[in-house]
Amino acid sequence: MDVNQLAELKDQIQELLDKEYIHPSTSPWGALVIFVPKKDGTQMMCIDYYALNDVTIKNNIPFPTAFVSRYGLYEFTVMSFGSTNALAYFMYLMNKVFMEYLDKFVVVFIDDILVFSINEEEHEQHLRKVLQKLRENQLYTKLSKCEFWLLEVSFLGHIVSKGGVSVDPSKIKVVQEWVAPQNVGEIRSFLGLLGYYRRFVKNFSKIAQPLSKLLAKGAMFEWTDKCQSNFEELKKRLTTTPVLIMPDIQKAFSVYCDASRQGLGCVLMQEGHVVAYASRQLWKHEQNYPTHDLELAAVVHALKLWRHYLIGKKTEIYTDHKI
Repeated sequence: MDVNQLAELKDQIQELLDKEYIHPSTSPWGALVIFVPKKDGTQMMCIDYYALNDVTIKNNIPFPTAFVSRYGLYEFTVMSFGSTNALAYFMYLMNKVFMEYLDKFVVVFIDDILVFSINEEEHEQHLRKVLQKLRENQLYTKLSKCEFWLLEVSFLGHIVSKGGVSVDPSKIKVVQEWVAPQNVGEIRSFLGLLGYYRRFVKNFSKIAQPLSKLLAKGAMFEWTDKCQSNFEELKKRLTTTPVLIMPDIQKAFSVYCDASRQGLGCVLMQEGHVVAYASRQLWKHEQNYPTHDLELAAVVHALKLWRHYLIGKKTEIYTDHKI
């Protein structure tokens, strides 16, 4: 660490002591302190728990863990987010606190709270309820990180608005600038990013098949014209993705299924609008199935994938083959 980082470390430790978030420790377990740059240019103190997490029993009571600095050994009196069990327990806490509001007008992902409403009057009431819940449970937000009364919001790589859900433009830019992979690792990274948005891409698995084959164990890396063509097609499709609607769980759904020797595909729709696309490649044993069995496999895949939407709802299923 340089002189400025050491001074900042000392100031942050003193601030934590003043707030009684930490106290001097005699724990036999310790972890080093590192600094990570933030988007605003400042430094954030982080504790390197990797080695300790490897020997921690998952989803159990966190053991007392200290962090080591040149200014002493300190132990947290509050939950430290670096330990392996912290996120799971915090997620449990947040779900428990907002249980009666979840999916009605609140979505929670770890420390992100998204409040959605039909109109401004309703939104005001929802905000009051959420903030009151936080106060009752002695949970605090940082005002500088909060945004209110937004018409659209970036959430987990998506843009959510009254029109529906779309891909975050910053992710589209990354895909547009992606050059042709030179090895298996780069293919895996590319498909991993696009796979996160596969619900926006019709026939994703079918188009990605030539690239996926290069990931097979023992496969020789050979970037063919077909690979390049499908690589460009995947980039094009992600950069021209549709805006998917937010489904109304009180209304009926329609499911369209299709199957071929390249894979299975299905579309979830509501009132003529697309909710999500889904597809997958065939398993090795499925390649021997007759056509009507493949069509049935596509239906089963869709029902399993979207069962949380479809259970208890009127649903029409369409296929282009008699099953």
